[in-house]
Amino acid sequence: MSRQTQAIIHADAIIHNFKLLSAMAPQSTSMAVIKADAYGHGAVNVARILQHVSPHFAVAIIEEAIVLREAGVTVPIVILEGAHQPKECEMAFAHNCILVTHNEEQLRWLETCAEDRLPQVWLKVDSGMHRLGFAVNQVPGILSNYPRVLKQDTVLVTHLACADDTSNTFTQTQLDTFYRMATQTGLSVSVANSPATIQWPASRNNWNRLGIAVYGGFKDESALSLLPAMTLRSSVIALRNVPQGESVGYGQTWTATQDSVIATVGIGYADGYPRHCPNGTPVFVNNARAFLAGRVSMDMITIDVTHIPDVAIGDSVELWGENVAIGEVAKAAGTIDYELMTRVSARVPRIVKYR
Repeated sequence: MSRQTQAIIHADAIIHNFKLLSAMAPQSTSMAVIKADAYGHGAVNVARILQHVSPHFAVAIIEEAIVLREAGVTVPIVILEGAHQPKECEMAFAHNCILVTHNEEQLRWLETCAEDRLPQVWLKVDSGMHRLGFAVNQVPGILSNYPRVLKQDTVLVTHLACADDTSNTFTQTQLDTFYRMATQTGLSVSVANSPATIQWPASRNNWNRLGIAVYGGFKDESALSLLPAMTLRSSVIALRNVPQGESVGYGQTWTATQDSVIATVGIGYADGYPRHCPNGTPVFVNNARAFLAGRVSMDMITIDVTHIPDVAIGDSVELWGENVAIGEVAKAAGTIDYELMTRVSARVPRIVKYR
């Protein structure tokens, strides 16, 4: 491998995070959400890491489930968006997948399945997010109208809009609305995502869906000891002395205020490093923080290492991980850690490591 741009996937961190989160809800069953290629960490990688501790996995679409099956993953998989076409109903059965249904068209497709080819079905309930699902007052009628499809093993699923914000009372409103209906059905429920599992104990119920926090990406006031699951790193590929008053990079967005040493690093927005990171965004090299100096380009960034002695070509540079939190980079770029994780491109090898 010539270029030293890699995403190191820390298997022990993923296991630690999943077990830590699961222990917060010992009366529940928790599953890992590995949609979007496991938030950029590699769905097959993460499934293999967690296959003995996560009894189910969740993905967004059936294509993601099939990739896992082809890689030999056998754990039941929940398809969060359900079927997009009628044929996916029987595909779900064939691949041991559970379909989350959110509209009547999907239920009608399922009704055409033979009894011995009918997959397990969960039902999405719109408790106030207004994105997918049946309105709360529709659920009793839906359960009554589709008894062959919606059975005692059906789980009622909802999603919380503001669980990451403990000051927003809308989460409690959603929980109250959902539970008033759900308790009347006698069915199991799935409510909590990562922020809710950590911050809203009332959301922890039969099934918790653990996503971002499994990858160490969610931090809250409780200082929960989540570990970063990805270290994005590259290396110095060039060094140059830039005199005071000279600029660096496209658009001359950074100008040296003193005679400076600039290191060029082999990573850019084609690798998923955010183009909108401004001057001053931190990286980590030779046990010290350096800072972005100049606009992010497609394949390279430039950093100011004037204050760091003995930087050399080939030195490793951490873009985010243990020394620079991904959330800090996301904030600098005006986005969230979810986006940075999922946008690391396919040309960046994922290297799974155990400590």
